[in-house]
Amino acid sequence: MRLPRKCSVNNHADFLRVRKTGHAKAGRFVIVSTLADPALPSLRAAFVTSKRAAKKAHDRNLIRRRLRTYLQAHAPAFADPKRYVITIARPGAAAASHADLEADWLRQCRRLKLLP
Repeated sequence: MRLPRKCSVNNHADFLRVRKTGHAKAGRFVIVSTLADPALPSLRAAFVTSKRAAKKAHDRNLIRRRLRTYLQAHAPAFADPKRYVITIARPGAAAASHADLEADWLRQCRRLKLLP
């Protein structure tokens, strides 16, 4: 399922602002960046999967689908929903199991204080 347009980062300037001024934590399979913005109506998210993360488009799409399901499952528990969350897949994410990828994503979210 596609992320609704109102919940995705649509502006390249916003993406760059989150990457430059926001907080980021890197794990084994993902890098999660976040920036709080009280002016936002709700959570805004973006997922980046480059060819370095997976050579085949099928694998990149699989990674994005998995990351999207993690966000949809755990976003209601976020301490502050008015923020940007950008997830970047790292090399090896395609070979990771579903449970390992989710555990790594959740670990980075907890390190960023997104989840209690």
